[in-house]
Amino acid sequence: MENQQNNSSLKAVIAVLAILLVGSLVYIFKVSSDVENVQTELTTTVTEKETVMKDLQDLKSTYDAAIAENTSMSEELIKERDKVVSLMSDLSKSKGDVASLAKYKKQFITLQSNMKSLMAENEGLKMANTKLTVQRDSTTVVLAASQRTNETLLSQNDDLAKVVEKGTKLSIVNLKTSAYIVRNPGLLRSSEKQIETDKASRADMLKISFTIAENQIAKSGDKTYYVQIIDAKSNVLGDKKTQNFGDKTLSYSFATTIKYENKTVQVSENLPGKDFVKGSYFVNIFDKDVLVSKSSFDLK
Repeated sequence: MENQQNNSSLKAVIAVLAILLVGSLVYIFKVSSDVENVQTELTTTVTEKETVMKDLQDLKSTYDAAIAENTSMSEELIKERDKVVSLMSDLSKSKGDVASLAKYKKQFITLQSNMKSLMAENEGLKMANTKLTVQRDSTTVVLAASQRTNETLLSQNDDLAKVVEKGTKLSIVNLKTSAYIVRNPGLLRSSEKQIETDKASRADMLKISFTIAENQIAKSGDKTYYVQIIDAKSNVLGDKKTQNFGDKTLSYSFATTIKYENKTVQVSENLPGKDFVKGSYFVNIFDKDVLVSKSSFDLK
């Protein structure tokens, strides 16, 4: 009887110990599982923190590249880049728990969305600027070509104007001067006898003749020429009158006015005198203050 009681007690103790053992095993398994879950969670949060940080760094790099292009949106891009830098600083200081990571992820998504919008707008501006640059360059090329054409036309017009101006000027040709002895100088010209001479002491008159050439495009009307005759002693013979042309003064022997009608005109004028000196004489014909013809002759 006593043995049966002892066996029952032993069985009861063994049963209790078995229950305790199973409970211990269950507890140990649960603790191990919790530790493993905690480690897994910690590893996951660290990895997610690094992922978010990398995403933020990529976002910052994108902004840095866009800012370096120095577009009209640089100020807006810099402000958004600074927000990314600030979030990176906050993330690096955080403990990396699930709640804070969720907050940073949400802020990152917002910043990423802003970045995409700004990048699209920036690309649109770049394309517009490129188009404007091409149009400006094309316009510059066209303007340069137009300017060259205008310069060429102006040059051609100037050349043509010079040609026309030159063409409208009358040509004085066949300028000749001779000395003459005049017989019966007091009588009518028709009864005068003129004998050419090269002796200064015998000369009574100088005859100056020249031809105005035909010019169909020159202006017709009265033309006045100033004839200047200078003797061997540099004296101006004849009337010795002066005429001012602006700041220039011309001393001349006589003036002759011809009615010009675009056809060849023969001109002959006489300059009476006495006591002509020996030596070389110079004859100059001026159209106003412009020398248009000259010649020389000698008297012995």
